[in-house]
Amino acid sequence: MAFQTVFKRYELKYMLTLEQKEKILEAMSPHMQLDKYGRTTIRNIYFDTDNYRLIRRSIEKPAYKEKIRIRSYSQATADSTVFVELKKKYQKVVYKRRLPLCEVDAMAWVCRENPCPVNTQISREIDYFIDLYGKLNPSVFLSYEREAYYDKGGGDFRVTFDDNILCRQTDVNLCSTTYGTPILPE
Repeated sequence: MAFQTVFKRYELKYMLTLEQKEKILEAMSPHMQLDKYGRTTIRNIYFDTDNYRLIRRSIEKPAYKEKIRIRSYSQATADSTVFVELKKKYQKVVYKRRLPLCEVDAMAWVCRENPCPVNTQISREIDYFIDLYGKLNPSVFLSYEREAYYDKGGGDFRVTFDDNILCRQTDVNLCSTTYGTPILPE
């Protein structure tokens, strides 16, 4: 199966109440439609250095920031397809490069237990990132329920709503069930 591996998006994020979300859904309904996956649970493992260099830099709100994660769209197994993603953000423009791999290969590669099983431009970019920051550890598991809407007219405009955002720093594993501490109020 072919997956999109390169993304460029303008990203704006807002916290909404349920009432605000409902009003936005009503206003955009003539123009937008729910994507083919409907409501999806997204699971992520974010990697960082021993001294949390990546998250500390992100919290500073720089014009440029970058991070690496492994993402799955269901509870993974060792042979499930997951995505190793290098995400860079510069002045609200997000550049994402991702590589589909089985979960066991993805974890072994990012944790530097084994080399990447494929040699592509994207794998070399991710290798460069990992080499630049040194040893990376699976630091945070973050999951959320996502509803994604696309332009009915076929344009690239997209709106996503995320809720039930859960976080944990133990059992940082895509093969585990989804649980954790809610990071936003109900």
